[in-house]
Amino acid sequence: MTKRSPSSGEGLPTGGKRTMRYLKNVWYQAGWEAELDGDSLLSRTLLGENIVMFRGKEGAPQAILDRCPHRFAPLSAGRLNDGVVTCGYHGLSFDGEGRCVGNPHGKPGAIRTRSFPIVARNMILWVWMGDPDQADAARIPDCSFIDETPEAARITGTLPTGAHYQLIVDNIMDLSHADYLHPTTLGGMFTGAKTHVSGGNDRLLIEYNAVDCNPAPAFHSIVPPPQKADVRVEVQWFAAGVMILAAGAQPTGTTRDPGRDSFTLHSITPETDGSAHYFYCSTRPFLTDNVEVSASIKAALEKAFVEEDKPMLELQQRQIGDADFWSLNPLLLPIDSAAVQVRRALDKLIDAEARDER
Repeated sequence: MTKRSPSSGEGLPTGGKRTMRYLKNVWYQAGWEAELDGDSLLSRTLLGENIVMFRGKEGAPQAILDRCPHRFAPLSAGRLNDGVVTCGYHGLSFDGEGRCVGNPHGKPGAIRTRSFPIVARNMILWVWMGDPDQADAARIPDCSFIDETPEAARITGTLPTGAHYQLIVDNIMDLSHADYLHPTTLGGMFTGAKTHVSGGNDRLLIEYNAVDCNPAPAFHSIVPPPQKADVRVEVQWFAAGVMILAAGAQPTGTTRDPGRDSFTLHSITPETDGSAHYFYCSTRPFLTDNVEVSASIKAALEKAFVEEDKPMLELQQRQIGDADFWSLNPLLLPIDSAAVQVRRALDKLIDAEARDER
């Protein structure tokens, strides 16, 4: 049965124009640890804030506002030396805590810029954009499957996307789109699969199970055609935009081998109200030294994400413009269950955070 979403009530935001609403007191992926190489300065816009990341004197990652408090020049246009960033405009220098440690025009005094908690874990740079006192590294989603995978079996990418971050989250929480948008790579069995959604608050899980199906081409290295397969896919969402997809398949009627399950990180970080950073990392614990399998998976992912998902998401965003999603009264189908529950959960978390800030 199909239905229209409510135009008001049920805790959903209403009104015509979208407002910038971000959940701040969570960890967001700001990049990959490998991007901080030597004396490099990595500038990125996260949740509408320009930040610059670099390695401090002892090698630990640092993150500060990418804006000199003097004339507002980007600090990323300066230089890094011995863990200190020097503005390229008038020479003021700042450490990883945002303190001015050098002022060629006088004493540093109380000059400072904002700093952000940052943690390198599982090859990822995690940044906390909210209250620094609430930054608890124990709340970082467990992505240990990334470091546990040999490099040859790890496929990592960064995909800037001109779409609101929640549209990208919707895309991963409703994998039925793969049957139509990715028919030659990832799709073919999701529309007819049995699904189950569980969880709530700041995390949610959707499970897909397809029995005696034609496996998607991505599973052909495990179940070569024309064999039929039993396929299971799980996507776990962590607020606000981190999703871990676990997938496995075996010939129909055979015993499941969890050691052949693959794991893919889909990590979505808002850039602005209409753009986002899409980080992904595909891993597998089997055929880890098979370069042909790695090349095949890499090609399939790039075709699906770069050539199919990204253009469609950006077309969606163009149609929506600056309208609030719910104000457009979207048609809701049974396949939307997980995506809608994520949106509602996120709205509640953002509302609760706003109340706490008052």
